[in-house]
Amino acid sequence: MFEGLIKWARVKSPWLLHFNTGSCNGCDIEIIAALTPRYDLERFGAVLKGSPRHADVLLTTGPITRQAAPRLKRIYEQMPEPKFVVSIGSGCGIDGGAFRNCYNVLDGVDKVIPVDMYIPGCPPKPAAIIDGVAKLLAKLKGS
Repeated sequence: MFEGLIKWARVKSPWLLHFNTGSCNGCDIEIIAALTPRYDLERFGAVLKGSPRHADVLLTTGPITRQAAPRLKRIYEQMPEPKFVVSIGSGCGIDGGAFRNCYNVLDGVDKVIPVDMYIPGCPPKPAAIIDGVAKLLAKLKGS
């Protein structure tokens, strides 16, 4: 009985945490644009939080640098279960993008933490970010 209520609440009000792992800030600007009244990501109940202990969904942007990897892992471990990760940006989150093969860049977010959803684009439009979050919520609703 309570499991259904908890699942309903999680789908209706996901709390997001944004972590920039060393990007050019293009994806960060688009995330902020998605939260503005023009695109209104909050209509899905999504709220941007500042603490990993309160977040359900981790939004990562940029290539994973060697300096950011331990911090990203620590933030992921601080999030309560169940937790979900969305990698935003086509190349950076998958394999380092334009920064691939640099001495300080790892091959992707999934080398450090598990990723549930990738949102393509460099940078992705706010509508694509909203679509990715909506698809993640539909996936949660179905599971």
